[in-house]
Amino acid sequence: MTDAIEYLQSLTSIRPKIAVVLGSGLGGFAEELSDRREIPYTEIPGWPRSTAIGHAGKLVFGRIGRLGVAAMSGRVHLYEGYGPQAVTFGVRVLRALGIESIVFTNAAGGINLTLERGGLVLISDHINLQGSNPLMGPNDDSIGPRFPDMSEAYSKEYRETAKALAHEMGIKLTEGVYVALSGPSYETPAEIRFLRTIGADVVGMSTVPEVIVANHMGMKVLGLSCVTNMAAGILPQKINHEEVLETGAMVRDTLVRFMKALLPRLAE
Repeated sequence: MTDAIEYLQSLTSIRPKIAVVLGSGLGGFAEELSDRREIPYTEIPGWPRSTAIGHAGKLVFGRIGRLGVAAMSGRVHLYEGYGPQAVTFGVRVLRALGIESIVFTNAAGGINLTLERGGLVLISDHINLQGSNPLMGPNDDSIGPRFPDMSEAYSKEYRETAKALAHEMGIKLTEGVYVALSGPSYETPAEIRFLRTIGADVVGMSTVPEVIVANHMGMKVLGLSCVTNMAAGILPQKINHEEVLETGAMVRDTLVRFMKALLPRLAE
């Protein structure tokens, strides 16, 4: 990780305090940054390579106005064969670079029957059903506590700011619980009924390990899901990844507009 940090510091003078992680089909935001410096993950020492379709696989430094921002355009997942430490490597590097606040975005399936394809969901909490935790193993007490509190994994202050801004901008923003499974197969209708019963509103295959690590390291977190499809059994049709990417493209302008207004407010 030290090599990655030194390499990135040598490439840009921008030292942002806030970052965003962009999920499947949602990488368009990174293209809107000014003074942009794009670094492919393949060029960063130790950084795992993204193989998922819809993930650009690059780290972008840039600005929104005068605000410095780091953007992970794409992430890696457990289903790609990576372990929890590799999945959270990028977040750990960002923290070491001085990032204090981070916004995670993802593509998710809608479980709550009131949701619609293309809707934005503000994550209020999560359920981890991935069968692993990135903090398992020896703990470095200089980074975070052995047993970190997760009662407010997603900053209440940030959620209130996001809701107020969405209202001002006329953007519909529902609040809900995200459940993470390992994938890569989509869930069965029976699994979706189970997930709805235990209180999940949206389902995906990412984000939770990163959020756990971010909280462990004392970062303030916000989470946003884009409902790219309705989960299995809700509509009489099969699910495919092309639909996920199509919906990401469909909501691109709304998400970019919202994020460009949101990040400066979170950084205040």
